[in-house]
Amino acid sequence: MIGRRAVELELVAVGLLLMVQCSMQLRKTHHMHESVDRVNENGGPYIGLVMAYPTEEMALQTSGLFVCNSQIPWVDLAGRRFNIGKIKNVDVIYVMTGEQTLNAGITVQILLDVFDIEGVVHYGTAGSSNDSLSLGDVSVMKYVAFTSSWKWKEFESKKGKLPELIFGAFNFPERGENLLAKVEYTPSQLYSPGKPMEEIFWLQVDSKWFNVSTQLQDLELQQCINDTYCLPNRAEIVFGLRGSTADIFLDNAAYREFLFKELNVSTVDEESAAIVMTCLSNGVPSIVFRGVSDLAGGGEKLLSSSLSSLASVNALSVAVEFIALIDKENTVHDHQKQVSFSALFRKIVKTIVDNLTL
Repeated sequence: MIGRRAVELELVAVGLLLMVQCSMQLRKTHHMHESVDRVNENGGPYIGLVMAYPTEEMALQTSGLFVCNSQIPWVDLAGRRFNIGKIKNVDVIYVMTGEQTLNAGITVQILLDVFDIEGVVHYGTAGSSNDSLSLGDVSVMKYVAFTSSWKWKEFESKKGKLPELIFGAFNFPERGENLLAKVEYTPSQLYSPGKPMEEIFWLQVDSKWFNVSTQLQDLELQQCINDTYCLPNRAEIVFGLRGSTADIFLDNAAYREFLFKELNVSTVDEESAAIVMTCLSNGVPSIVFRGVSDLAGGGEKLLSSSLSSLASVNALSVAVEFIALIDKENTVHDHQKQVSFSALFRKIVKTIVDNLTL
């Protein structure tokens, strides 16, 4: 009886040890199976760093901040290149998703399924629908929504529960009836671990990561595009705004104004909500940094390509400093967890020994 009790206690101890181990791998027949296993065994857990446009990836490549892994610098999966390395001595896997929500969601799901990822940092450019946001500013959004998911309503239909866009309100030269009627925004269906499906409109980034990011409020951003042109206003980091994601490049002043007035949306892009939603579905923290590269139809189009580069650099700067910050937070947490686990393990071993000597 005593021997059986000792064996049971020993199995509990082994089980606790196994809980801290993580094994993620492709199917054994996949040609990249061994490489992925080596990436997960020799490094990590990794921060997933995600961007959508070539300009945004170029900002990282030219910065010199990303140091490739000398043994396995990248893994190619489903047409995407997952780059393995470090930023500020933190294990990072970065990948460019390509444009729009479908590409973004697919890429992040592959990233989370295949690699040992502790969280996803997304940076990139965005249009501004908020007049208080200037070119070069970086928005650290707290909420983001899909704003191209609509229920198209009948002519003269009743008002719905969620915000509506009434086409007749934008007739020119004056408002009037319009047979296109209106569209009612619809929520997303969120599936997440341990919860029933829920319909949700505003997707929230990880609250802990958002709070950590506020430590960067005094970070200095790039102000000048070149030696002869600098931004008219000092670029700043703005926290807690709302973002809109749709498979639409917005270049329309009227719709820009509508989004800000009716939904309090400050930035518009084509990927953020898909990335945040994928992370929520997998129970993984995420955060978004978007640099303002244009005014979404609300201003003149000047130096657009140069402004996109500047916005990418500023968003990257915030993302990189955040990665360093979150690594410090994790180091403190891991130390506390290690001390706690060591104490628990010693207690279990002592219990086993005490039972064996009875």
